[in-house]
Amino acid sequence: MRIAVIGGAGFIGSHSVRKLAAKGHAVTVIDDLSHGKRENIPAGVTLEVQDIREPALVQLFERVRPEAVLHLAAQMDVRKSVADPTFDAAVNVLGTVNVLESARRVGCKRIVFASSGGAVYGEQDVFPATESHARRPLSPYGVSKLCGEEYLSHYAIVHGMHTLALRYANVYGPGQDPHGEAGVVAIFCEKMLRGDGPVINGDGLQTRDYVHVDDVSDLNVLGVESTYTGALNVGTGKETDVVVLAGHLARALGWTKPLEHGPGKPGEQRRSVIDASLARKTFGWAPRIEVAEGLAATARWFASR
Repeated sequence: MRIAVIGGAGFIGSHSVRKLAAKGHAVTVIDDLSHGKRENIPAGVTLEVQDIREPALVQLFERVRPEAVLHLAAQMDVRKSVADPTFDAAVNVLGTVNVLESARRVGCKRIVFASSGGAVYGEQDVFPATESHARRPLSPYGVSKLCGEEYLSHYAIVHGMHTLALRYANVYGPGQDPHGEAGVVAIFCEKMLRGDGPVINGDGLQTRDYVHVDDVSDLNVLGVESTYTGALNVGTGKETDVVVLAGHLARALGWTKPLEHGPGKPGEQRRSVIDASLARKTFGWAPRIEVAEGLAATARWFASR
C-alpha cells in the first residue's frame, strides 16, 4: 500500500515509518523538518520536504497518490499553544484541514490522525477515561486536537472517508528530542546527563499515563492497515507521578543528588490516565512495555548517545 506519513521524520513518525516499511508498504515521508530530522528516515523511504499549511500539499498528494495517510505533524507544545494560539491553530487545525482536503481530492479514503487523550479530555471525572468521557480541553492545543477530530468526523460522514483519531497518552522512548518535542522523560534524561538536575514542578504528585513509542507505533501500523473509523485511546491505563518517574530515571542513570522542586505550573492537570480497552477489543492491541522497564531502557539510550 502507498502510505504517506506526515511528520514521519519526527519521534513517533520515524518509529512508525520503519515498521510500515518493514512490512513492505511503499512509504513517503512528508515533513517540513522544523523538528524532524533527515537522519531519522530509513533507507528506501522517500522524503518530501513540505509544510502542511501550504497549498502545494495537494500537488504533492497528486504526485504521490497515497492510499492511506498517517498524520502525525503538529504543533505539540501545550505552553506554546497558550502563548501563541493563532500559530497552534494554523498548524493543528488549518494544516489538518489541508491534509484532509488534499487526500479527498486524490481519492485517498484512509486517514489516521494523532490526537491527544490527556489534552482532549481535560480534567477527568473518572480514572482511567474511556473514549466516551466528556471532552473539556484546558489548552489551545487540546482545543485544536479536538477540532481536528471533528473535521475527521465531517470528512467521514460527508465524503465517505475512513478516519481514525488515535488519542495518545504521554508518549516516551528512544529518539525523543528534549529540545524540539515536549516530553518530561527526554528533558529529565538530558538534564541528569549534563549534571544540571531536573526541576520538578510543584510537589511532583501530578500523574500521567506514560506509553512507550514502540507500543504506540505498533497501533499506528494496525490503524493505517484497517478501515476502523472513530477514536481510540492509546495508553496503559496506569498512572505514574513525576516523582516516581524521576526516581526511575535517576536509578538508571546513577543520579544520586536530591531532586529539586520548583513552583507548580498554573492550570496544569493534576491527573491524566486513559483506558485503551477499546483498542484491545478492536485490534487485539495492548501495551507490552511496562513503565519501569521502558523508562530505564530509554534512560540508557540517552546515556549511549
